[in-house]
Amino acid sequence: MLNIAVLTISDKGSRGQRQDKSGEIIRDILSRVESTIIKYEVVPDERDIIAGKLIEWADGGGVDVILTTGGTGLARRDITPEATLSVIDRSAPGFAEAMRAKSLEKTPMAVLSRGVSGLRGQCLIINLPGSPKAVQECLEVILPAIPHAVEIIKGEVTEHTISMPG
Repeated sequence: MLNIAVLTISDKGSRGQRQDKSGEIIRDILSRVESTIIKYEVVPDERDIIAGKLIEWADGGGVDVILTTGGTGLARRDITPEATLSVIDRSAPGFAEAMRAKSLEKTPMAVLSRGVSGLRGQCLIINLPGSPKAVQECLEVILPAIPHAVEIIKGEVTEHTISMPG
């Protein structure tokens, strides 16, 4: 069972001016794997707030994966990658690379995504885009690898035995 935290980064969402549709999609997709969302919050696009929440959740124990959504584009207020990079111990770039590669099959705008992924202690942190459609497409790409990644991070397995559908 994976313990997941979802952090939505949105100025409007944090003020109650926008419904968190991306967070809802994350919940729906995670229902396909053995997981529980144990933490959820919507915060503004503020680097210190984002970094603080990532540190609190990752260091607090019990959270295997933090999925962020929003703040990964090129807009001035999009600072989720910088906040994430400021708190991770090690980078795990394959998740972001896979999401961008798959997204590029659908739109050339995927190159504008700056999401990153990495580890803080034994917690995997992955930045997802903010748009509900992109969240769905990207999370579906990486979801099969997440449980195995958590097992490796926790030292429960040392072999890569994931099987591909098909």
